Amino acid sequence: MTESFRREGEYDSAYPHPHQGAQQHASTPAAPSPVNPEWPPPPQYRPLTAQGAGDGDGGTALLTPGTAEPAPRARRQRTRGPLGLLAAVAIVAAAIGGGTAYGIQELTGKNEVVSSSTTTSVVPTGRTGSVAAIAAAVSPSVVEVQATSGSGQSTGSGVIITSGGEIVTNNHVVAGASSVKVRTSTGKTYTAQVVGTDSKKDLALIKVQGASGLKAATLGDSAGVRVGDTVVAIGSPEGLSGTVTSGIVSALDRDVTVSTDEGQQQQQQDGGWPFEFGGRQFNGDTGSSTTTYKAIQTDASLNPGNSGGALIDAGGNIIGINSAMYSASSSSSSDAGSIGLGFAIPINTVKSDLATLRAGGADN
Repeated sequence: MTESFRREGEYDSAYPHPHQGAQQHASTPAAPSPVNPEWPPPPQYRPLTAQGAGDGDGGTALLTPGTAEPAPRARRQRTRGPLGLLAAVAIVAAAIGGGTAYGIQELTGKNEVVSSSTTTSVVPTGRTGSVAAIAAAVSPSVVEVQATSGSGQSTGSGVIITSGGEIVTNNHVVAGASSVKVRTSTGKTYTAQVVGTDSKKDLALIKVQGASGLKAATLGDSAGVRVGDTVVAIGSPEGLSGTVTSGIVSALDRDVTVSTDEGQQQQQQDGGWPFEFGGRQFNGDTGSSTTTYKAIQTDASLNPGNSGGALIDAGGNIIGINSAMYSASSSSSSDAGSIGLGFAIPINTVKSDLATLRAGGADN
């Protein structure tokens, strides 16, 4: 550990039969019969034919008075409709298949999709991935946590998640504490109370008293984190508040084992808090009561006091709570420190546990 922490169309389906006048009487070619006044007048239109209109066999059907010429036009409309629809579908499919996020960016003109892990960007547009920009945007949301217990005082870090002063940290930072103090990036100090703890996940929620208007961090989505992603860590190693380091995600789903025994957690060893990984113990004995969680591994430098601090993606979103680090030595302080093996609790684990923590925690 790192503490020091989305009606069918109707057509004229049956055209009336062609007008049938009275049958003409036969006449001789030499003396044409006069026009019978009782016969109906000739039609006032030129009979039109519609090839294959409604008969389905290529036959010819005559159109009747009052009937315009919709058949060819209707056919053209029916042809255009599906083609237009297919074109629209093709465009949508291209947008989805070719990268919806990029399409949204082009339409909105905003650089909102900055990495695989989030859909928002905390840092200014055009400065995604800049360590300086990330530090400036997120440092006000990271605090130093000082916990006092009967066995002494420990120093860790915390992440502000509400403007009213809710702060997430590691359970091992505040376990057994009789009093907790929080110091913000501006140097202001508050008294805090422990709201809830969950030793099985090594998480705790504390809340400062009499605070308002604090800058809450933006919680990202650790499910989208990939090995090789750029990350930044902010915390208070050795009491040095607001320390910023950077690196990459070097592995995912590491099984990290930490102690759940309060007394064991309060016994700091040289270089950090005891934890297990791969069957080996680091920074001391974890004891007999332990818990294991899946962690994000990073080579960003973590040191005692980083526990409870922020692991941040290229867009300035919190993707993990730093919780453990491997120290090179347990005997000489001159050799102690980060060697690029740090671990963080995925932020999705934190988000899923918030309701429990707010209700007092799993340990009550």
